[in-house]
Amino acid sequence: MRRTTAYILIISVLALLAIGIVMLLSTGAFARDSHGDMYFFVKRQAMWLGVGSAALVGAAWLDYRWWAKLWPAIFGTAVVALVLCFVPPVGMKINGAWRWVNLGVASFQPSELGKVAVLFFLAWWYHRYEEEASEFWRGFVFPLTVVGVVMALIVVEVDLGATTLIGLTTLAVMFVAGTGLRWLLPLLGLGLGGLVFAIFNIGERMDRLKAFLDPEKYRLNEGLQQWQALLAFGTGGTTGLGLGNGRLKMLYLPYAHTDFIFPMIGEELGLRFTLLTVFWFLLILLTGALIAMNSKDRFGMLLGFGITILITLQAAINIGVTTSLLPNKGMPLPFISYGGSNLAISMFLIGILLSIHLRGRRESKARTHVIPTATVAMRY
Repeated sequence: MRRTTAYILIISVLALLAIGIVMLLSTGAFARDSHGDMYFFVKRQAMWLGVGSAALVGAAWLDYRWWAKLWPAIFGTAVVALVLCFVPPVGMKINGAWRWVNLGVASFQPSELGKVAVLFFLAWWYHRYEEEASEFWRGFVFPLTVVGVVMALIVVEVDLGATTLIGLTTLAVMFVAGTGLRWLLPLLGLGLGGLVFAIFNIGERMDRLKAFLDPEKYRLNEGLQQWQALLAFGTGGTTGLGLGNGRLKMLYLPYAHTDFIFPMIGEELGLRFTLLTVFWFLLILLTGALIAMNSKDRFGMLLGFGITILITLQAAINIGVTTSLLPNKGMPLPFISYGGSNLAISMFLIGILLSIHLRGRRESKARTHVIPTATVAMRY
């Protein structure tokens, strides 16, 4: 089973990537910013797929324990990049949010690097201070303060989705590391309260909440995306209208190639493929958890668990939004939605999971060879 875990993980990721490319071919031509090129988004996604593939292979080849040494540099780079979001012309303001940095040839979301930096730090911290994980200061206050620096910069960008994702992943890693629920549960309550406060004090987010509570009433303005998404699922039914035959992507559903690509799967390929997509993410959750549990050290266990939660939780939030189970929040569906930053980082994280798996297998084989040799030597 342990040998097949990596194969199942790779097959799951490849299946999601294939669905993403196929749906991008179908939806990208109708996007407003396609620049008249029906393959514009496919070509750019293919470029980022190449970058992500190189990152995956490199991360799988490199011993994951190196990241325990490199986390300060990565964390510092993430903080600097997040600050640069607010410094024009490097930082770019799009749709009222400062989330992008212009790299010249492409734009990049530093919040994606911030997610990685937080995972590396948490895994290193609770690996080094394993005995103090249940203490108030070293096990709760200090790591939360460090993570809070990244979260504060992201929330100022007006990116509540990424902030929530990082916050929930942090709580999950802290719980697995041994931090007491007597501190985590009140913190979760405070976080939810802060999120509600932010929603009520940011006009656009408040409108989205109203649209979530009554999508039909707001179907022509703030609730347009979710209402059209529901129409897409209903139109597609069980079998779908057929690949390329979807109608709501024709400028009826904004961002059908990015955050709302999941309803397009439902409209064109039907319930069977939407359930299959969920199934592949469940396999990533299962295999990622198995890899983390079979890690040979605490750093690998915590890092593997954090990666698995981050990717699958993001998928759950996206699917929840597009099916009107959660308020609207722009967040891509990993491996499927158009978006280079998220694609490259997600594949890089999968590479680290493979590295944890490969090192665990090699060390297990080394032990099985060493133990019989030692036993024979003792006999003589």
